[in-house]
Amino acid sequence: MPGLLRGVARTAVISGTATAVSNRVSRRQAGRWARQEEECAPQPQQSYAAAAPPPPPAATPMDAKISQLQQLGQLKDQGVLSPEEFEAQKSRILAS
Repeated sequence: MPGLLRGVARTAVISGTATAVSNRVSRRQAGRWARQEEECAPQPQQSYAAAAPPPPPAATPMDAKISQLQQLGQLKDQGVLSPEEFEAQKSRILAS
C-alpha cells in the first residue's frame, strides 16, 4: 500500500502543478491579447477630436448688408436699376 499512496500523491502533485501552470499561461496570454487590441484599436477621443471641423463663423448683420449692397451694385451695373433706384435701395439697406 505505501507504493500505491506514493503513486497517487505523486499524480496529484503533478496534475496540480500542471493546472496551476496552465492557468497562469492562459492569464498571461489573455493579458497580451488585450494589450494588443488596445494598441491596434483607434482611440475614440482622438478620432472625434480630429474629425470635428470648427464651426463656421456666424453671419453678422453687417455681412448681410454688404451682401445686399453688392447685389444692388451688380443690378445697377447690368442696367436693371437706375442710379436713382440704386440710391434709394442703398439708403433703405443702410438705414435698417
